[in-house]
Amino acid sequence: MTERELTIRLSPDQALVLSDWLDRMIGTAEFDSLVDQDRAVWSPLYLIAGSLETSLAEVFLPDYTERLNAARERLTGALDQG
Repeated sequence: MTERELTIRLSPDQALVLSDWLDRMIGTAEFDSLVDQDRAVWSPLYLIAGSLETSLAEVFLPDYTERLNAARERLTGALDQG
């Protein structure tokens, strides 16, 4: 059987917010203990976190916090309208 790859598309705002959240959550006792309940989940989590980290130049910009907050506001606003 041949393995298929799955492509997930995220907007720049979604990618930035998810990257920040994963960076803050991975390594915390609460998150790690939850994921440890199904250790196989670490494989895709590390892949996603690493892909986001290497794809987002914004994390290195001096106005990162402002960009992140703006992205959060846009995403939250879109959820409130939906």
